[in-house]
Amino acid sequence: MTGPLPRGGTFLLSAIAGTAIANNYAIQPALTAVAADLDVPLSMIGLVPTAALTGCMTGFALLLPLTDHLAPNRLVAAQLTALAAALSLAAAAPGATVLLAAYLLIGAAAGVAAQAGNIAGRHAPPGHRGTGVATVAAGMSAGILLSRLAGGTLTDILGWRRMLLVFAALALLGAIAAATLLPRQPPRSDGTYRAALTSLPPLLRQFPQLRRAVATGGLWYFAFNLIWVALALTLAEPPYSRGPTAIGLYSLAGLLGFAVLPLTGRLADRYTPHTVIIAGMLGAAAGATLLATGLNTPPATALGLALFDTGCFAAQAANQSRIIALDPQRSGSLSGIYLVLYFTTGAIGTALAAPLLNILGWQGTTLTALAALLLAAALGRMGARQTRRE
Repeated sequence: MTGPLPRGGTFLLSAIAGTAIANNYAIQPALTAVAADLDVPLSMIGLVPTAALTGCMTGFALLLPLTDHLAPNRLVAAQLTALAAALSLAAAAPGATVLLAAYLLIGAAAGVAAQAGNIAGRHAPPGHRGTGVATVAAGMSAGILLSRLAGGTLTDILGWRRMLLVFAALALLGAIAAATLLPRQPPRSDGTYRAALTSLPPLLRQFPQLRRAVATGGLWYFAFNLIWVALALTLAEPPYSRGPTAIGLYSLAGLLGFAVLPLTGRLADRYTPHTVIIAGMLGAAAGATLLATGLNTPPATALGLALFDTGCFAAQAANQSRIIALDPQRSGSLSGIYLVLYFTTGAIGTALAAPLLNILGWQGTTLTALAALLLAAALGRMGARQTRRE
């Protein structure tokens, strides 16, 4: 058994998750400014988001299982301190090679956002796991959405290097709060950390529901990264030629997802996660359909992004809730293998955004994302039927 979080602990984890995961995205509106400052091609700097996601995958595989073994206050504080150090390295980068290496470290340390969700779910009162996970997911969604606006605005005001130092300071503040307020008791574990790492691949064979969660989650995260990276690249070029702040403002359209996530958690607790996942995918598909009509009508673009983000975030919160429920004592390892594969497909979406944009254009790229979302909805429906039979 695990004790409850202190008063306000879930909201602290939500804030930590949001400010940590933001570091994977805040640099995106500033990519052209970074390329110009370092005097390297934009295609090379375009690898920065991919490096961040690659680092995240490594962190999920190696660090997320630690939630089954270490006290939350020590674990979260240590990772946030490492995140601050990696951001400082990126801010001082003299060239693209150092910047890419720094973003591998930033991505790995930013994986503390997933640890926060796992800790919240594990320490949630009975019958409230979905609500706890969704509260942290709301913080993550706010961090992802607002990160582009904050990153773009701070870049215009301070420059991209000082922008990174602001995020480093936020990470240090989070480390102090985590060390002070989060539980100091380590979880009870039947195995060692090394055993947890070696058990990751067999978990896919042991839990059919984990395999289904990986397949559906990977599809919508592929679509999410494909659309958002392609959007940033499209808006930076003629005929739009938007600056970093203007590009970041588009992220505000997704704030509807932040608002509905607490409701998502309650619905997942009351009904089933599958119901939320299918509804989320259909909503995201409707948003992608609107986006495919083009970016020349701001109201349609805003509504499309709002529906798209809301569907993806709602589905992700429900998906993580059902993964933790498979075996709460091994939830760190289960979440680790899920998120490694989840972010693998996300990294593929990020890497393919620019090539697909060049080949298919904006409409073709969004239709590719739409196909992935519809396939995820179909797999979710099949998974719901299979779960009822099991």
